[in-house]
Amino acid sequence: MAGVAILSVSTSVAMAQSKSTAAAIDAYLQPYVRGNNLSGEVLVEKKGKVVFEKSYGLANREQRIPNTPATRFHIASMSMQFTAAAVLRLVDMGSLKLGDHVGNLVSGIPDVDRITIRDLLTERSGLPDINGLPDYEDILQHHQTPATLIAKIEGQPLLFPPGTKFLHEEHSAYNLLALIVEKKTGLSFAAAVDRLVFRPLSLTGSGVDDDSVGDAAPMAKGYEPAGTYELKPAPLIHWSAKTGNASAFTTARDEARWVEALFHGRLLRASTLDAVLDTSMSVGYGWFKSQNQRFGETAYYMNGRAPGFASFVLYLPQSHTTVVALSNIYSSATTTIGYDIGALSLGLPYQPFHPRDSAPSSEELKTCTGTFQFGPDFYQPNAKLMLIAKGQELSLRWPSGSVSWLISVEPDHFVDRTYWEQVRIGRDPEERAATLVYGHFQGAETSPK
Repeated sequence: MAGVAILSVSTSVAMAQSKSTAAAIDAYLQPYVRGNNLSGEVLVEKKGKVVFEKSYGLANREQRIPNTPATRFHIASMSMQFTAAAVLRLVDMGSLKLGDHVGNLVSGIPDVDRITIRDLLTERSGLPDINGLPDYEDILQHHQTPATLIAKIEGQPLLFPPGTKFLHEEHSAYNLLALIVEKKTGLSFAAAVDRLVFRPLSLTGSGVDDDSVGDAAPMAKGYEPAGTYELKPAPLIHWSAKTGNASAFTTARDEARWVEALFHGRLLRASTLDAVLDTSMSVGYGWFKSQNQRFGETAYYMNGRAPGFASFVLYLPQSHTTVVALSNIYSSATTTIGYDIGALSLGLPYQPFHPRDSAPSSEELKTCTGTFQFGPDFYQPNAKLMLIAKGQELSLRWPSGSVSWLISVEPDHFVDRTYWEQVRIGRDPEERAATLVYGHFQGAETSPK
């Protein structure tokens, strides 16, 4: 009987700790929710058991439809995990080899015979990026197929010798992988991924949007920041224009189930899974992989952002912890949220988000304005960014004309609402805005005094 009593006490303590952690996670998320910077589903799983799951905000603001665990979200670049898995399933079946040269499967791209399947999966192909084409916004406004997407880069030379380096996210590489999957299966890419990945794992809330999904419920509608606090509907796009690299949708529960199945060998052969787990390359197979100092172990993670949506997934194998954050707001806050919740659930330090209790005055914001020159290593090389004050709102205008709204944290300290970067104003001896620190980059004020 004593042993039973001890077991009962231990179980009660564990339940109390779990409830305490869940309450702390919910409290952490509330400032994001109140400021319209998170609307979606957040889930934490440890050792295969859900320790936190909660829905926030509205799947459709106009119809007042709430987000629920069944709500499906477009997941942008996290889609590459499923594309890679479909390809690796074909490897396991003997239809493909990682070392196969792409020139034997497609044509029309210079030096394509030098690119291997492995190069595409690890984003080291050297293919020119479709997202950087001048007419990319127009491409998003029309139905596409993997073949039409690859046709957009036909005839363009490679940016570097295949397999030699990772330059940036290779959207075209995953468009090409989608085309190869179609050629090898004889199915549309959406049907092939369903047969190879979603159906075997019973991921019934997941799919690939090839523009035929329609109004299937429950699917979240996407929104984007409008000013410092409000939201507006995001521009509509044809998700088929992102086939392979950002066209998938899923639920938080399906994503957690997928992570559990992938990393515990329930989808791929051990030798194939080894390629995904390999940390000698920091990017590959739809994952970033690195030794993370914050968690003291290897972290596998991926984030995504596309019109109206943002997503993040983190898997920590040593502590067997999965964090999923899906949102139908175009804001990279999900990445910060995911890391912080991972730390919170493991009893590690994290930084709560505390916006100012009251909006700064228009007079204060006027002293922050100016044009700031950044260097060649900035996200947009040699960019000039403009800080503009209008009433009690401060915005950042990019060279492309896009606008980021800034949330005030304290005087001269803001957060970019779209990219969720820290923004700080440095002042000269006359208290004029002299520098703009954006993340870890610094720009100098260039306006005439």
